[in-house]
Amino acid sequence: MNPLTIFRDFYITLVTFVSDIGAGVMMLWDAILGIWTKNPRAFKRITAQMALVGLESLPIVLITLLFGGMVMGLHTANQAVRYGASQFIGGAVAVSVAREVAPTLTGIVVAARIGSAFAAELGSMKITNQIDALRAMATNPVRYLVTPRLIAAFIMLPVLTLYANVMGLLGGGLVSISAGVAYQTFINSASTYLHFSDISGGLLKTAVFGIIIAVTSCYVGLNTENGATGVGRSTTSAVVWSIVLLYAANFVLSWMLWSSNG
Repeated sequence: MNPLTIFRDFYITLVTFVSDIGAGVMMLWDAILGIWTKNPRAFKRITAQMALVGLESLPIVLITLLFGGMVMGLHTANQAVRYGASQFIGGAVAVSVAREVAPTLTGIVVAARIGSAFAAELGSMKITNQIDALRAMATNPVRYLVTPRLIAAFIMLPVLTLYANVMGLLGGGLVSISAGVAYQTFINSASTYLHFSDISGGLLKTAVFGIIIAVTSCYVGLNTENGATGVGRSTTSAVVWSIVLLYAANFVLSWMLWSSNG
């Protein structure tokens, strides 16, 4: 392949990516400004989105974290019992769940379930000219459509993570106890090594994840083209990019929160 063609394609991809990031940030700013826009029906739209993001996502989040915690306990408990380190299992499971497992898996589940729903809904509105109709009625589509979803994701992701922490710890505890770790030993270890900063840091991460998922999926949805085929592509792109950005943000936030103190 011609090196100039490769360079041109790379340049176009890079410029497009940077342009999309800039446009996404501008949309985020517009959505934040929409929080203070007076609208008598705004609260109803926000609560409807909170129910979608939080209540309807709760069962799959709990199931995912139950098995996630069980897998963690499965990989650590047997070795710890074998080498006489049972007193550390509860702490290892609790800290891992609070810092990484619960926030990350919750974010991925919500990105897959809710990010796709946001993109599909807004994409369908775009190709059926409903977005243009909002503009014709002097209604800002970002503040009308994106702001409620942004608020809902920002609030409900940490709430889901609280439940995920409990379920992940329960799953890890069940497997650890079945492997020979005493119940009281597991509880004492978890209470000793798990600190408030671990829990609060995980909740902070998921609040950021909520912003990423809402902005990414809504931006992709509002830029849908090419009819029904475009809606399918936008849905896939929203999930993929939400998860990629989520992992990148997870690394940065983990480094900022815990790199200095372990």
